[in-house]
Amino acid sequence: MTAVGTKQVTLTFDNGPDPEVTPRVLDVLAKHAILSSFFVIGDKLRDGGRRSLCQRARSEGHWIGNHTFNHLVPLGLSRHEGDSSYEIGRTEELLGELAHERKFFRPFGGQGHINTALLDQEAVTCLQEGKFTCVLWNAVPRDWELPNTWVEIAIAQCRAVVRPLLVIHDISTGAMAHLERFIVTARDSGMTFVQDFPEDCVPMERGEVVRDMAPYVSAPRKPEEDQGFN
Repeated sequence: MTAVGTKQVTLTFDNGPDPEVTPRVLDVLAKHAILSSFFVIGDKLRDGGRRSLCQRARSEGHWIGNHTFNHLVPLGLSRHEGDSSYEIGRTEELLGELAHERKFFRPFGGQGHINTALLDQEAVTCLQEGKFTCVLWNAVPRDWELPNTWVEIAIAQCRAVVRPLLVIHDISTGAMAHLERFIVTARDSGMTFVQDFPEDCVPMERGEVVRDMAPYVSAPRKPEEDQGFN
């Protein structure tokens, strides 16, 4: 049971699965009885070994979500019609039965930023028609840039928001070598880990817009952009 006044932290992982890092992350989470979510890159799921890691994660109670197919350009900066639909749809096809029933999707923010580069209108329509749940974040300690010092940043960010949803990355930067230290430090600081997402990080639930999405959606694409005139 969660103690009264304990800060709840949701822990999520982006950009995997990685054959070396993800198993170690899963081992640490199992050791500390923490359930989290993994937002995976569709292109990586074409590899059977990586897909099996998602199967393991799901079997251990973690949620698996869609984090675009290529993870190269934020969808709000897409220049061609069909790009966003492909990035979302192709990944969901590859996820198949691994996907949670709420069909979690996390946009690629580019350095962790939350702004109108996250989505374009095509992406919003695709998410609505596909009945996806869009999951954002409010704490990004930039572990990919600061693999040895992100823990202290993450603790400070979690303290600074009422209900933290933390994004870190199960990729080969060396950052996840400090995952256990983060967990122990967070718990020693009075935090507890939960799997559910805070409401203010979920602007769309099963295709229904439940919070204003204007801050996350780019202006309509100009016709000349689709024709290749830059």
